[in-house]
Amino acid sequence: MTIRVLVADDQEPVREALRMVLDGEADIEVIGEAANGAEAVHLALTRRPDVVVMDLRMPHGDGIAAITRLTATDPAPKILALTTFDLDEYLFGALAAGASGYLLKESDPAHVLDAVRSLHEGRGLIDPKVTGRLIARFAQLSPRPVPRQLDQLTPREHEVLAHVVQGLSNGEIATALTIEEGTVKTHVARIFTKLGFRTRVHAVIYAYEHGLAAIDR
Repeated sequence: MTIRVLVADDQEPVREALRMVLDGEADIEVIGEAANGAEAVHLALTRRPDVVVMDLRMPHGDGIAAITRLTATDPAPKILALTTFDLDEYLFGALAAGASGYLLKESDPAHVLDAVRSLHEGRGLIDPKVTGRLIARFAQLSPRPVPRQLDQLTPREHEVLAHVVQGLSNGEIATALTIEEGTVKTHVARIFTKLGFRTRVHAVIYAYEHGLAAIDR
């Protein structure tokens, strides 16, 4: 199955480099390029990519605004935020807007390919260079009270959520729980609906914020 990708960046050389990397793979196809946020939203809504590789600083609606609009659509594409800026405001802003992945532009091409495939498989991916800061932020917070929405989950959904937070794919969760992958997808969809998650990254953030995931201090 081919992964349909939209590339959004205001710098043409960057778009060309990304297209070269992505189109060189048999399982990935670049279906369009956007030079600004508004164009990215328009192309994503008309061409329906599986994954959008989104620069965060662009004219006519920045990447974070575009991410917010796209993750509110149904079906929503997976968003890989790609930026030159190693700043917390971009990291937290992109994740809060609904991005499923976050990479710095200095990342190796192989890392970009891994990220696109991971997002398409339903997993999130955060650049290792900024993951430490993300975890450190949660380590400084006092856990919030566990929301009553968790009471809506069935025992099996609690099990699936625990594995999602650990970063397992649907296939890996299916193996761990000895159930069909399609059943896992159904559970994940129900969990996301009940708890209001948009991405797996949001599920992980939620778990850390509410003390449902261990943090090494």
